[in-house]
Amino acid sequence: MRILIVGAAGMLGRKLAGRLAKDGALGSAPISQLSLVDVVPADPPSVVLDISEPGAAEEALATRPDVIFHLAAVVSGEAEADLDKGYRVNLDGTRRLLDAVRGLGDGYRPRVVFSSSIAVFGPPFPEAIEDDRETAPLTSYGTQKAIGELLLSDYSRRGLLDGVAIRLPTICVRPGPPNLAASGFFSNIIREPLSGREAVLPVSEDVRHWFASPRSAVEFLVHAATLDTDALGDRRSLTMPGLSATVAEQIAGLREAGGEEAVRLIRREPDPTIARIVDGWPRNFDTRRARELGFRAETSFDEIIRIYLEDDAVR
Repeated sequence: MRILIVGAAGMLGRKLAGRLAKDGALGSAPISQLSLVDVVPADPPSVVLDISEPGAAEEALATRPDVIFHLAAVVSGEAEADLDKGYRVNLDGTRRLLDAVRGLGDGYRPRVVFSSSIAVFGPPFPEAIEDDRETAPLTSYGTQKAIGELLLSDYSRRGLLDGVAIRLPTICVRPGPPNLAASGFFSNIIREPLSGREAVLPVSEDVRHWFASPRSAVEFLVHAATLDTDALGDRRSLTMPGLSATVAEQIAGLREAGGEEAVRLIRREPDPTIARIVDGWPRNFDTRRARELGFRAETSFDEIIRIYLEDDAVR
């Protein structure tokens, strides 16, 4: 089996590549080739390509991969701040990739796993959002992801590819330095204090959000790549399981893991822009459809912190 990861230099891309390299197989199929593509070099080494540029997606698909993981994206805060860049990368890049698949023709129909987001949903929110809830995003990032979902479904319906879009929760606790995602503070207020560094909390502690660990996110991707898509029918987008928790519950988990000394490293500094973006995001989901298809995630924030300490914490 030949596999391509687009966006391989990102956190999830690196973790997914490491998992596949370690397993040597995807499901029951041995991996004969693992190709990594991103706009910056990845580790392990990757091909440096920007699939939003003409011809780049065709180059990435030269080996006709059997499975394509499309993880490349401009994150939420950056997509909101730079409209042109967000649409170029998140929409044009996706369209060029899908059209490159279509252009190969000759019966080529790879599995395409698209990393979407819960940001495709917008208020007013019910108590728990189901998969068939109308997508009505209030951010450019969410809009770009929603369009990507529609493209993937239409190309799958036409038999041009075999697509699965997984709506990822906010992935927490993310390792490494802070990024430009508006949701980055959810990880920062855990990761930084556990390393003895100060973190800024830009929203109130009663903010509630939907979380899963990086370990679960990789499992989501692998499972989506091996899923029998006949079970999806024409509804190719799935909201992934996760945990609904408040910032206060996050801090309680931090206290359990790192004590009051860690909690004191959180500095409250309200940011109206981030608060506005986060206020437009959903907080709780009914993911029975994904769970019935075998997707699983954490059930407590203590578990999410434990996974971070096991997998990623700098010691």
